[in-house]
Amino acid sequence: MKLFWKLFCSMVLITALACSAGGYALIHAQFRASLDREVAALYEENDLLRFALAQELAFNPLYSREELAKAAGGISITTGQGRTVSFRLSDEAGTALGGSGALPVEAAGLTSQLPAGQRGWVMNALADGRIYLHAASPLALEDGILYLENCREVGELFQSRSEQYRSFFSLMLVLTGAVGGLSLAVAAMLARPLARLSAAARRMAEGELSQRVRVDGDDEIAQLSADFNVMAHRIQRQVAELKAAQRRQEDFIGSFAHEIKTPLTSIIGYADLLRSRPATEEQVRESAGYIFGEGRRLEALSRKLLDLIVLGRQDFPLRPVPLDAFLRRVAGAMEPPLRQAGIRLTLQSQAVTARMEPDLMETVCMNLLDNARKAMEDGGEILLEGFALKDGSCCVQVTDQGKGIPAEELERVTEAFYMVDKSRARAQGGAGLGLALCRRIVELHGGELEIESEPGRGTRVRVLWKGGEELPCETGKTGSSPS
Repeated sequence: MKLFWKLFCSMVLITALACSAGGYALIHAQFRASLDREVAALYEENDLLRFALAQELAFNPLYSREELAKAAGGISITTGQGRTVSFRLSDEAGTALGGSGALPVEAAGLTSQLPAGQRGWVMNALADGRIYLHAASPLALEDGILYLENCREVGELFQSRSEQYRSFFSLMLVLTGAVGGLSLAVAAMLARPLARLSAAARRMAEGELSQRVRVDGDDEIAQLSADFNVMAHRIQRQVAELKAAQRRQEDFIGSFAHEIKTPLTSIIGYADLLRSRPATEEQVRESAGYIFGEGRRLEALSRKLLDLIVLGRQDFPLRPVPLDAFLRRVAGAMEPPLRQAGIRLTLQSQAVTARMEPDLMETVCMNLLDNARKAMEDGGEILLEGFALKDGSCCVQVTDQGKGIPAEELERVTEAFYMVDKSRARAQGGAGLGLALCRRIVELHGGELEIESEPGRGTRVRVLWKGGEELPCETGKTGSSPS
């Protein structure tokens, strides 16, 4: 059974039982009070009769039983309502000896039950439906005991009680109907917040975690609604955190898969160089050094990408690094894929130091060079520059002669998974994560990424961050790598 009907039936049943019990108790109490008044009146009439008989005995104390019974026939008592009281004198065996008027009940039924010297009364219901109160009191004479009996009809009292019960039953029907209607309204009002809670819980089960319920008042249902909102908020937050963690893991997997290609290309390129043609001892050492360095960088990069993307680490230590040596290493690592694409890389760098996390910043530079390579399908030249600005900032700049980027796309190229030329990017193995990761690493250094491009003429990407200063021992250096 639904809570609505439980509330409705409970309220109607409780009200009906309470009113029925109260009404029955009230009618019964009223009836008992009326009956007690009738008994008191019955005893008063009996006392008046005893007084009258006592007066008769005072005039002639030598009356025998029979003579007293005959004398009692002349006694008449009238009540305030004009009713003449009938009475009867009877002996111990219940035999009627005389009296005034006729009593409708037998004497033996009462006189045989009275304790010695005490009066009492009983109620008698006759076959015709009349009901009488029958009282008897003993009169002690020299030759024995006589009983003075009188009656009082109380049928109207019972009839009145029956009419009260019928009226109360009719009133209860009306009252139950009114309470039923009121109970419907109250049950609906109480069940409405629960219905809202149930609907919100179903919608949350379907995935709408933003569901909340209105809190009205400060009762238990309102407190339940408030607790539901708190629970929903926490579930939504935890689900968001789980989704964010899942997204970070996916970003890490995508970024790592993206970043692993460039070092592997360099490793494969230098290994193929050693395998396919004779080389001098110096070339072997240089190639092995690049292979070893890229392998170590790949190992360190995997850990740092995990910290950066999955764990959200923001406190990578920055250390001073000679910018020209750093860019020469980047250019050397990118030589095999650029040579294979027929692209010449020109390096121009000042002899300055830059505070950076080298593995992560190398990822930025290689991404920018790899994007430039992908934009130059017919070969050409890429210019890689590094220098310090007057305000103490460091700048690494990559300029290509590729296809360029439309102006309306410039603001979105650093979004994760966004690709300007999707067909070309997929053909070259791109996932749209390179520039998004670059921007995140540059922001970690407290810098910014600036992109200038003109379709058909090329693109210039500038990485700016604080923390550069000129080396005291050198004035500058310019180099070129004819890839």
